Amino acid sequence: MRALITGGAGFIGSHLSEALLTLGHEVMVLDDLSTGNINNVAHLLANPRFTCAVASVRNEPVLAGLMDKADIVFHLAAAVGVRLVVSAPVHTIETNVHGTETVLRQAAKRKKLVVVASTSEVYGKSTVFPFREDADLVLGQPTKTRWGYAASKLIDEFLALAYWKEHQVPVIVVRFFNTVGPRQSERYGMVIPNFVRQALTDQPIIVHGDGLQTRSFTWVGDVVWGLLALANEPRSIGEVINIGNGAEVSIRELAERIKAMTGSASPIQYVPHHEIFGHNFEDMSRRVPDIGKLRALVGYKPKVQLDQILERVIEYWTLQSSAVAA
Repeated sequence: MRALITGGAGFIGSHLSEALLTLGHEVMVLDDLSTGNINNVAHLLANPRFTCAVASVRNEPVLAGLMDKADIVFHLAAAVGVRLVVSAPVHTIETNVHGTETVLRQAAKRKKLVVVASTSEVYGKSTVFPFREDADLVLGQPTKTRWGYAASKLIDEFLALAYWKEHQVPVIVVRFFNTVGPRQSERYGMVIPNFVRQALTDQPIIVHGDGLQTRSFTWVGDVVWGLLALANEPRSIGEVINIGNGAEVSIRELAERIKAMTGSASPIQYVPHHEIFGHNFEDMSRRVPDIGKLRALVGYKPKVQLDQILERVIEYWTLQSSAVAA
């Protein structure tokens, strides 16, 4: 199989590239390196079955050339992270909507299978837990910048399903829930790498809000397994599917657990959201997926739970710190 991964030099994309190469497939990565990093795939560049094109997913001639060679497209390119979403709302919406539109338009000419990455953010302010794919979605006011990101990813979903219905482009929409693992950058507000980095350097562990909000964290290897399994399951075409881990933890407990596991002297500080993101920000109190649909389709069961995730991320950032020090 020849796979095209947009955003393939990003966190999830680089792990997906590794998995596909390990299985003997060819991988073509397209990434403009705006949030991805060439270092994420540097160890793959010598592989004759791997190529990396540095260009925007909206560069139609480049995308078309890669699409011609591909059997399947994993469309992961997007604006990522709360900090980027809040600081650059125009870039966020344009990147997400126009990037997906370009991918689907090119895929339609060739009838290529496209796996479109969406997000748990589309569930918005829903109070029906756990989040099911067939549930109604409840977004907040347009003056709150977070919902611009959620709306842009929801448009991606509508576009993908419209291309399937109107043009018979085989699509699979996946909603990620807080994927975690090595190579995830702390630059864009990702909570676990930030907490771990702060704890390892005995800096204050900064918790946004009161820390009572809960999240569900998923090991990147489990996410990659789910992506590959869905890509090989014909019943997933035309469907929207959660990929996550059903276990919940409060952000306060997460900070305390990381502090204990690292033996850190860091104090835990609680900072109101508006002091970090401004007054046009709104948080979600809970975010937990129902993964029953994914289990029924491909037998998915998360293999790595939170303590193991934290152990592995702590080990990764410890090694990163040692490498910098050396």
